[in-house]
Parts: sequence; structure tokens; C-alpha cells
Amino acid sequence: MTIKKIIETVKDTDNRLKTVAPEERIKGDKHHLACTVHIDPKQTFQRLEGFGGALTESSGYVLSQISKEKRHEAVAAYFSPDNGNGYTLARTHMNSCDFSLENWACVEKQDESLESFSMERTDKYITPLIKEAQAAGGSGGLKLMVTPWSPPGWMKDNGEMNNGGKLQKKYLSLWAAYFVRFIGELKKRGIDTWAVSVQNEPAAKQTWDSCVWSGREEGAFAAEHLGPALAACSGEKIKILVWDHNRDVLFDRFTESMSVKGADKYIDGAAFHWYSGDQYENIAKAAEAFPGKLLIFSEGCIEGGPRPGAWFSGERYAHNIINDLNHGCTGWIDWNIALDCSGGPNHVGNFCDAPILVDTVGGKLHYQSSYYYIGHFSRFIRPGALRVNLSVDSYMTPATVDGRRGNTMEFCSFTNTGGSLAIVALNRTEADMVYDLHIGPDSTVVTCPPRGIQTIVCGS
Repeated sequence: MTIKKIIETVKDTDNRLKTVAPEERIKGDKHHLACTVHIDPKQTFQRLEGFGGALTESSGYVLSQISKEKRHEAVAAYFSPDNGNGYTLARTHMNSCDFSLENWACVEKQDESLESFSMERTDKYITPLIKEAQAAGGSGGLKLMVTPWSPPGWMKDNGEMNNGGKLQKKYLSLWAAYFVRFIGELKKRGIDTWAVSVQNEPAAKQTWDSCVWSGREEGAFAAEHLGPALAACSGEKIKILVWDHNRDVLFDRFTESMSVKGADKYIDGAAFHWYSGDQYENIAKAAEAFPGKLLIFSEGCIEGGPRPGAWFSGERYAHNIINDLNHGCTGWIDWNIALDCSGGPNHVGNFCDAPILVDTVGGKLHYQSSYYYIGHFSRFIRPGALRVNLSVDSYMTPATVDGRRGNTMEFCSFTNTGGSLAIVALNRTEADMVYDLHIGPDSTVVTCPPRGIQTIVCGS
């Protein structure tokens, strides 16, 4: 295959998803190789669902505070396949989450008939944002994942939406009906639901919206309540994901849920986050143990407030995306698409970073390194792409990055449905990295600038 184009984002330059002439980067000296990369396009692995971000109440609120033109620019920057990152996945919350303006539920007071079910809060900031994302994505469609952070307080044993607690057993069927009602209301508004997860971070007792489930409880709820309820109401199967928490015990929790009788029929996969560390081996174990099931990265962000202008944040995203994909991940969804310059709003002060920070006073958008780094994957590795076999022979002493030792470079590679091959190369060191790229029988020496990321697109 021939290198058709090279796209770069590089620190201390103006290169941001910039196409550079291949001849500028294939002049490397073989005597200074960092590594040799072997790619076999004939050996393929998992199919990719796509990339995306979260459409929260906070993101919708922040974007409502700026001009219509700037709001459209931000949404198109993510979801447009023509001049944006081409997102095809999104995640949103049923009831409030920490990135909401306050606690709220679609049924605030005890009402076992659900007659008082209201979409008022969802419709204020979330529904318009989803519909704008749909429009920006065009004919490709948007796959929406719906996740609850907590049932209404009256359904829980602690009587509140925050601080953990558990769903009362007498409300299991009613909670399944609540899912069905919410999905049905979205459908009335022209929004289809692709997947749901049983619970966000079910092992965490958070100071914000949270609810605790064991793995077996998630499996039983999916098999005995939620799965049958969704099947009865929907013409098209809505996928059910379990866990939706950190990688550290992904395999153990997925296995526990799948051990429940009938779970395999209704559980379509597991979702996971990055907050406990790398632990990519757990993704690989889950992929091997449950072939054909989805493994969706559903949330990750830089915690502790915004990092305007930081470069490490983009590198952290790329490191995680590469390793998640190389270990069997089938879809990758970022957290909030936009936050204000304080990293909120967040109703418990759990401020974080986002790839686009919004100056709501000046009406400006600030694109962070993470936005460009994600684009190196989402723009060129498209839904339906297959991961292809890749191995690296390293010739240099492992580098220390963010206090950890690791390879001087990291790579992933996918073949798209149209036949193009996309290779992403990440260099988190302060030096030029020269690598010998072998694609089948062909070999090309390529140089990646310091603190840079490249996407190489190849074709026949």
C-alpha cells in the first residue's frame, strides 16, 4: 500500500490536524531507528462502532450561553463528518448526573404509575443538543447511549439521589418501565436510542448522583426486567451494557453479570472508564472471554478542573485510545463535549476539563489539545473499520512519560470499509522519532516530530 497523506498535530508548532506532504516525513535515517512497525492488513480483529462524546445538561447549558453561530460551530466541530471530528456515538443521562445544574428526576415525587413522568428538564438543554448533533452528523446517523446515574430518591433505600444507596427490590420492574418511558419519549422527539447501560459507576458511593449494584444484580436486572421490557416495547433491539465503571475489575464484573441465567440473551457488552489507571489487560481478557460482545469506553476526562492550553491532556487521550483499541475496545466515547472555563457547571463542584472550553462571557470557544488528538482517530478510523494486526520492535530504552516507563512510540492501525488503511503514531518524547513502517512487503522510514501525533492514510 502507498502512503497517501500524513496528518499531524505537534506541540510548539501551528500544526493542528494539518496535512503535510509525505515526502517531508519519509526522509528518516535508518541508522537512527526508534522502532520497526509491522502491519499485516490481512489479519483483522474487532469491528469499530465509532467515536463520540457526552451530551450532558452542563454541556447543553454552557452552549446555550453563547451565540447560535458559535454553538453550531462547537457541535459541528465534533459531529460533522466533513469539517469536524466525525463523531457517530454519544452518551447522555437519564435523570441528573454530576454534570447537571442540580439533582432532578423525570418523576420527582413517589408515583408508581409514572403518570407524572416529565421530560421538562431533559428538553431544556439536553434534547436540543442531541438534535443538533444529529443534524451535524448528517445521513451517517447518531448512536445514542443512555445511562442513569441514579433512580429518583424515592425508589432508593437511602431516600436520595446522591451518596450511593441501592434501588429497592420492589421497584425493579418499575425502574425497567422508567427506562422504557424515557426511551419512548426520546423517540417521540425523533431521537433513537442505540444502547443503555444499567448504571453509571455501580461500585461507587459518590457525593453526587449514584447508586450501588453488584455484578449479579446488574445481570439479573438485565435478564429479568430491563431486557424483556425493552424487547416488548421496541421494534429494534436496544443494546444493554453492564459495569460502566473502571477498567480495574472490568473482566470480573462482566463475568459476574454474564453468569446470571438468561444474561447472555440480553446483555450485549460492557462499558468502562479510565479513572483507575491503564489496566488494558482486563479489556483483552473480556474480549477473549466474550467474543462478539461490545466493549465500549464510555467515559474519561482530565479531572481536577480545566487545563487550558495543556499538551499532556491530548497525549493522555491518545495513549488511552491506542491501548484501549489494541486490547479489543469496540467504541470510544469521551466525557463532556464542552464545559465553561471553570470546568463546569457541576452541582457538587466536581470540575473537570473538556476538549472545548467555552468562554461564556466573551462568547469564545477554546479548542484544547485533546480535541485535536481525538480527531486523529475519529476522523480517519470510521465506523465499521477493522483493527489490523500490528507489532512493534523497539530499539531504544523505554522512555519515562508522566512518571511511567513505556515505549518511546505507540501505534494502532485499522482498515476502513472503503479499503483505506489508517495508522496512528504517537510520540510523547522530546525527540524526533524515526520508525520503519512495514505494511506487508512494503517498507517506509517515517519521522514523527517531538510531542507529536500522526495519522498516516494508505491506499492501493
